[in-house]
Amino acid sequence: MTSLEDDVKNLRHELDKLDGPCILVGHSYGGAVITEGGNHPKVAGLVYVAAFQPDKGESDLTLFQSAPVLPENAILPPDDAGVVYIDPARYRASFCADVPKEQAELMANSQGEFAGKAFATPITDPAWRHLPSYACIATEDKMINPVIQHRIYERSNSKVTEIKGSHCIFMSQPEAVSAWIIKAATELSAKN
Repeated sequence: MTSLEDDVKNLRHELDKLDGPCILVGHSYGGAVITEGGNHPKVAGLVYVAAFQPDKGESDLTLFQSAPVLPENAILPPDDAGVVYIDPARYRASFCADVPKEQAELMANSQGEFAGKAFATPITDPAWRHLPSYACIATEDKMINPVIQHRIYERSNSKVTEIKGSHCIFMSQPEAVSAWIIKAATELSAKN
């Protein structure tokens, strides 16, 4: 999470090692990574889990600013090094309101460094314009306003499911998220 360019480079390096087709799954900022990095011959499709899905020339920041910021959102301004964190005191309400309190505290206290510039880097060639995409909308998301999720996934003609849960639906609703990923994999493998 030092830059979108680095994350895409690392993703493509891993894809080069695969011996067959795959689907990419991205959560939150990871949506931008699979959007930019998914144009690879081994990628058959994309799954967005409460994730950004920017178009050409857009960034996560562009999308984030396209709807009202929800009051629970606790993203702090970048620090002097350009690193962005979520306010630990408000982390659970903002990021993962439906996970156990102890788990949310651990997550808040172990946040990794996330370079703000990664969030602001525009996409050059969105993979979802070339590949089938699926998406899970987190209906109780306080990080990425669900209004944004509905709009971007409709724009891309993604197959969509709504899952009641926070931004961390993959943790609070793992069966529902896994079932959607399996559906995507099953449908895409039938086409290949």
